[in-house]
Amino acid sequence: MKEWLTPAEIAASGLRDLPTTESAVIRRAKRELWDSHPVFARRRQGRGGGMEYSYRILPSVAQVEYFQRHAIVSHQAQAEALDPVITPANGVTDRAVQERDARLAIVAAFDRFASGLQLRHVSCLQIFCDKYNLGTLAIDSWVKGIVPSVSKRSLDRWRAAQKAGQAIGYDPGQSRRGTGILERAENGRVAEWMLALVAFEPHLSCEDIQTQCRHQFGDTLTVAGKTVPMPPVRAFQRALKSIKASNQVLLTKITNPDRYRSHMKPSGTGSFRYLNEPNALWMIDASPVDALCVDGRHSIYACIDVATRRFVITVARTPRASAVALMVRKASMLLGVPKMIKTDNGSDFVARDTCRLFDNLKIEVDVCAAYSPEQKGHVERAIKSFQHMVGPSLPGFIGHSVSDRKAIEERKSFATRLGEDDAKAFSVSLTAAELQRYIDQWLETVYQHREHAGLGNRTPFAVAAASAVRPRMVDPRAFDVLLMPVAGSNGSRRVTKQGIRIEHYFYSSASLMPAQDVFVRRDPLDLGKVFVFSPDGAQFLCEAICPELAGVNPAAFHQARRELFADRMRVAERGVRADMSEIGLQPLIAKMLEVKARDVPNVIALPKSPVEHTSPQIEAAIAAMSPRTPVPLSDDVSALHAELMNEFVEPAAPMPANVTMLRAALTPAQLYRKARDLETRIAAGETIEQADAIWLGGYRQSAAYQTQRELHEDFGDQALS
Repeated sequence: MKEWLTPAEIAASGLRDLPTTESAVIRRAKRELWDSHPVFARRRQGRGGGMEYSYRILPSVAQVEYFQRHAIVSHQAQAEALDPVITPANGVTDRAVQERDARLAIVAAFDRFASGLQLRHVSCLQIFCDKYNLGTLAIDSWVKGIVPSVSKRSLDRWRAAQKAGQAIGYDPGQSRRGTGILERAENGRVAEWMLALVAFEPHLSCEDIQTQCRHQFGDTLTVAGKTVPMPPVRAFQRALKSIKASNQVLLTKITNPDRYRSHMKPSGTGSFRYLNEPNALWMIDASPVDALCVDGRHSIYACIDVATRRFVITVARTPRASAVALMVRKASMLLGVPKMIKTDNGSDFVARDTCRLFDNLKIEVDVCAAYSPEQKGHVERAIKSFQHMVGPSLPGFIGHSVSDRKAIEERKSFATRLGEDDAKAFSVSLTAAELQRYIDQWLETVYQHREHAGLGNRTPFAVAAASAVRPRMVDPRAFDVLLMPVAGSNGSRRVTKQGIRIEHYFYSSASLMPAQDVFVRRDPLDLGKVFVFSPDGAQFLCEAICPELAGVNPAAFHQARRELFADRMRVAERGVRADMSEIGLQPLIAKMLEVKARDVPNVIALPKSPVEHTSPQIEAAIAAMSPRTPVPLSDDVSALHAELMNEFVEPAAPMPANVTMLRAALTPAQLYRKARDLETRIAAGETIEQADAIWLGGYRQSAAYQTQRELHEDFGDQALS
């Protein structure tokens, strides 16, 4: 509907209460001061100039008549008043969306109608509703079909709901949904069983589902305590349509996990935006190429630097750990060595050789959870970009899926494809080397100069060039060795007197010692030579040779090895024996005590007041070791003892002067008594004869003296009488 009119157009409209000539309209405009309303009057921009006026400045009757002639209640009106609440994504039915659109179109048309009209709001509602119900307004058929009539109260309610941001759509059948027999039967168990049947076999027909429900629940169902017969197939069709619509995500997850993961599973963006340093994180993956080569279908191994989106691809015939190693070597030579690599748990990415290479390069590995390709979405997206941007332009393109491949085959005539293989059917002409060359050129000239939204609409080349971080580079010769195959499964070997055994051959060197553990890498260009390292691979030891494979005379080689080994052992033994001689100059125990004495702290412990500990046995032991006092004899016993001694001892007769008496043998008691006399004389300071002194000294060392002394100490001097 045209809003601004010139005086000529107003006169030509023939509206009620308005002049029918242009001059009369101009005079009325001057008389009623239409030009003084800047909102409803403006200068005409076209040729000739003049003024033009909004239809809202016209009299009310003329406005109503003009609106009735030219207003259209349609999508154009609905677009001017969008509903912020109801959208199909909110789970609203199609009928509710159509109801909303029709009501919004009516509300927008009324707002245009009432704007500037010099009437009360109630009058505007009455006039608009009457004309709408009478059909005098230009109304689209779809609006009239959904809302055949409108009342003042309804129109006012819709306007209020729209201003409050509330939904104004309504589906009359929505309140009845979920209340059917199949939805309520057996407390909802029938609906759950139907959902399980659809998930188990999506291609079952409604009749098959009805049959399965009859087998499970019988020919009758219980609904709210009442028994009803099993509904017909048509009821199952309506119920299944509702069940599939309300459980679309769940059914997709069960029946098509790939589609659920790629289209419905919640995901996020910007998870790695904190990475702004090149080579902080790489993501690697592999995928078959969507094109055939002359020697079959190859795979690509891709690596992307998350921070800069730089992309590296290598072509491999079969998925193997060696292909991963070559891709890492190529990417490291171009971009630098990364700090971390994120990959999936494919056998080629978690192989022992791959893990060993990452460990040797000091690269941390982060393995994604099983069946979670979204965790390395950057490389997944980059591979998809390559397949869709480069694949169709390659000779031998076979499509991105089975359906694409079938469509390509169908484009060729039956006669052409009859009896032909894939190479002829798809015009295969590329070799693997040519494919690699085209990929490298595309990465160099196209990909790295394309803007990426994740980089702030910058190119990978610009982001990498702007970074001040110095890449960590590795000498290519080191990669040549690190990518060599190892001996056996893990490269670990033990040296024997024959050397290092690898596949029934022995590799030896004069510098290797028997019983030595080593790590061995094989030279792929020379089977007769291996490189020997320390067990952790951190130290290069020597090169070992197998004379049989190296073309060397085995006898001469082993003779030279034995001579070099003997010289080496001789030199080592000479030094050891010299040290052994020096060690033997002093007992080891003396050296040990001397060293341990230096470890003893130079501290004297202060004495502590002891606490006496005793027991009956301890007291008895002390008494046994203490000096004992002789027991005195009673007077009767002493007299008896003297009487007995007098009986055996006769008084000595005087010896003649000329008779020499022989010394009679003395008893032990007499000998001890003699020794005591001599000791008493010596203690008194007297001088004794030399013979007596010698005898006394020898006697005091005898056991008899010790026995007599203890005996006399126990009984005192009475033992001498």
